[in-house]
Amino acid sequence: MSRALAREAANNGLKAKIADLDTQQGTSVDWHRTRLNQGIEPPVSAEAFATASQALKLAKQFDLLIIDAPARTSQGTLDIARVADLVVQPTGASVDDLRPAIREFHALVKAGIPKSKLTFALNRIGTPAEEAEARNYISEAGYTALDGCLLERPAYRKAQNTGYAVTETSYAGLNAKADALIQAMIDEVGQ
Repeated sequence: MSRALAREAANNGLKAKIADLDTQQGTSVDWHRTRLNQGIEPPVSAEAFATASQALKLAKQFDLLIIDAPARTSQGTLDIARVADLVVQPTGASVDDLRPAIREFHALVKAGIPKSKLTFALNRIGTPAEEAEARNYISEAGYTALDGCLLERPAYRKAQNTGYAVTETSYAGLNAKADALIQAMIDEVGQ
């Protein structure tokens, strides 16, 4: 999600940066290196940061700062949520994905973050019924999910493994599905 949003922003002339806060995994930074090595346009900037406050110091230098943070409650998560226009929590459809994601949002709301700043993005969805069940689960918990979803498709993984975003697969239909989800995120930020 972070990669696709950054790619779409860069493709539309915005100065965007992914701040990868998971310094142990560094998946966004690794993806950035792969993209650079492959010469894929447009270039997308990603950098590792040890803390949210380090990343947030750079926010004014970019049209869009996308913070790719580990999905766990921390002071850094709360710091990000306080200044973010939107907090998007990607989640799969299993309760093993949904329960901790909902708990994370409950913790943010308890700390004073308005629900209006919090939304889910469904990914790794297998069927329309699975998507509907996940949306219902999220709604019953008092939250919203962005329109659209990312399907469970190997082409998305293949694209990312080779430095592309989920909006840049070899399949127009999958790209359109990913574009719709990214556009929903952009629309939500614009509100």
